[in-house]
Amino acid sequence: MTPVQSPRRSTEQLPDWFPAWAAQLAELYFSGTTAVFVLCGNTYDLFRVDETDRYGVLAEFLAEQLFGRWSLVLHYDLGRGLRAFAGRDDKRLKDMVALANKKVGDLSALTRDPAATFGVLDRLVRNNIMAAEDDRLSVAVIIDQASYVFPDGEPGRLNLQSSSELVTMLNWAMSPHVKRLNMAFVLVDEKLADLSDRLVGNPHVATIEVPLPDVKAREAFIVASQAGQAGQAGLADQAANGQAGRAGRVGQVGTAVSMKSFSDFEAPELATLTAGISLTDLNVLIQSARESGKRLDATVFRALKKRLLERQCRGLLEFIEPHWTLDTIVGHEAAKARLREDAALLKRGALDTLPMGYLLCGPVGTGKSFLAQCVSGEIGVPCVVLKNFRSKYVGETEGNLERVLSVLRAMGPVVVVVDEADAALGSRESDGDSGTSSRVFAMIAAQMGDTQYRGRIIWMLLTARPDLLPIDLKRQGRAEVHIPLFYPTEEQELRQMFVKLAKKLGSRVAIEDIPPIPQLGQLSGADIEGMVGRAWRTSLLSGADHVTREALTEVIAQFMPSTQGLERELQETAAMLECTDRQFLPPAIVEKMTAQGGRAKLQERLTALKQIVREL
Repeated sequence: MTPVQSPRRSTEQLPDWFPAWAAQLAELYFSGTTAVFVLCGNTYDLFRVDETDRYGVLAEFLAEQLFGRWSLVLHYDLGRGLRAFAGRDDKRLKDMVALANKKVGDLSALTRDPAATFGVLDRLVRNNIMAAEDDRLSVAVIIDQASYVFPDGEPGRLNLQSSSELVTMLNWAMSPHVKRLNMAFVLVDEKLADLSDRLVGNPHVATIEVPLPDVKAREAFIVASQAGQAGQAGLADQAANGQAGRAGRVGQVGTAVSMKSFSDFEAPELATLTAGISLTDLNVLIQSARESGKRLDATVFRALKKRLLERQCRGLLEFIEPHWTLDTIVGHEAAKARLREDAALLKRGALDTLPMGYLLCGPVGTGKSFLAQCVSGEIGVPCVVLKNFRSKYVGETEGNLERVLSVLRAMGPVVVVVDEADAALGSRESDGDSGTSSRVFAMIAAQMGDTQYRGRIIWMLLTARPDLLPIDLKRQGRAEVHIPLFYPTEEQELRQMFVKLAKKLGSRVAIEDIPPIPQLGQLSGADIEGMVGRAWRTSLLSGADHVTREALTEVIAQFMPSTQGLERELQETAAMLECTDRQFLPPAIVEKMTAQGGRAKLQERLTALKQIVREL
């Protein structure tokens, strides 16, 4: 289909294969209310450029499709300066260069300095507004790496040049004359947080996120790569924005090769399994398998996907493939029953019945992280651990979080584990960090409360101090189900834990070989795993192939649990108060709550414990 010529026509003329973000941009422009757009997110990826399944960079898609029949398309970045850009159409490029020379001047003689560029563009805008109807041009300006031109910064602290360019762009955005004419300005940058707040927050500027490709887009790309159309697209020069000839060849290198010759997965299955991966990285995955001769089987695929996802998130997410299910967990029967029910509902597709997230709380060493991974294994979906995304550089923290959240939205369903959530997620209080903590908190709270991702992003917040976690994150509609975990208080449960943890460590121990345990109620799961590990070591040194009764008896007799005292009581008390369902509480804990006078008295005890611990 031929690209749209008039910006005032309807979106009905857009091709069916247009991505949703491009249709949104076109709809806003067609309405006549917006002329300046900010594209952020997955802007470095490959994009389908035409109906022949050819792929290229974002600027090429914009020039050939959204502005395919416009009189003049100008592209600017600090590296290349201002130049005409027509994608792969050499004839159109020549016409544009001639038109630019007539209306603007010789662009090749223009310096790359933003001040000079914006001076030229401002004259072009003013002349176009004042020109007679028949002499007016349809002009699109694409500014790549826009944060280098409009950097984030406090008003008054930017240098005069940056301030001047920002004000000029805002003048264009607010001008009713610019909106009335066929003129558009598209600013492209990966991180929205790196751009000036005055720009992205202006009501006359439309901010549009370019998401990671969905399963349909990934399958189309895989099919195109089989037909030889996508080929080595990811290896093309991503900076080809100023060279139409080269840009036109992006995505046409390669020969038709059947997937079966190098992969165990057909296109639909591979498209489903690669959720959260960009087309650029998907091309790397396919080409690596095709060229290396190393077949893309399940083992190779898992390793490649893990590497690509972690690289895409710049190491801010750790991809974990769970090896256990809830059957591995000893005790916590009510909690396991609830989690199994939710896993069954997710597999049935009943997403509206699922909680947005869970809060796992309890004293240190009770197995919160392990339970979260077992939940992921039970459901059969990927599990990622949110790592430290904070940075000492201004705006970098918010940019990191933007990237993480965009990947999570594309990966779903996915289990997101946030360990030490009370420290990792921040709060509304800025604490002298220029508002970074409050902005991070707002971004996470908004994502956790976005119900369109119910059942697709499953949050697992882990903390030993749930009382320190802001109530905004713990309320219904975010981390809805609060599950407290406690040290085992029954000997049979404790014995089963010894057996399970021995199996986890690659050994075995018979339940009848476990001697009486005098530290009942004082041992955490981490303590028990440490004891089993020591006994396994002793057994190996003695020549045994399993954990022996003698080794375990000696370790249990010598082991001394860490004395946590008031801190452990504080953590247990906070977990009891945080519980959202009485059935999650073991009988011994319910009895303890009753003996202490119920929740009201328990709250008083928690307040006293916090005061005492602060003074220690």
